[in-house]
Amino acid sequence: MAFALNVLDEATTGFLEVYNPTVIAMRARFAWFPMPPFGFREWLFGVIAVVVLCFALTPLATRNARWLRPLAWFYALIMFFNGIGHTLFTILGRTVESVTFSRPAPGFYSSPFLLIGSVWLITRLRKTASAVQLPA
Repeated sequence: MAFALNVLDEATTGFLEVYNPTVIAMRARFAWFPMPPFGFREWLFGVIAVVVLCFALTPLATRNARWLRPLAWFYALIMFFNGIGHTLFTILGRTVESVTFSRPAPGFYSSPFLLIGSVWLITRLRKTASAVQLPA
């Protein structure tokens, strides 16, 4: 739910107006930088697809499916750093030197939910590590 809320927050606060110039600046400085720029439509359809996938995997996650645990750890860490990033960029008022914005940063309002949700998921993953079920 926190991720879905973050998508809504970013979509309504001009996230790509900050993200795309940041990616272009990072690629100019670091040729290896892996993030692509996006158009609004492709970005929105992509993140909605990920949200739908996350909801679809929820029944398996509640059954503690072993194969899903590494993906859940990856997801939890990405969401944690996503929440930290929105907060940090709000404090700084910029992402990179050339990309500034009025505060708060796009996506900031939902960042506490990302942080809380990711810490909760990490806690659950640690507590249920010994109860991992074999795949059905």
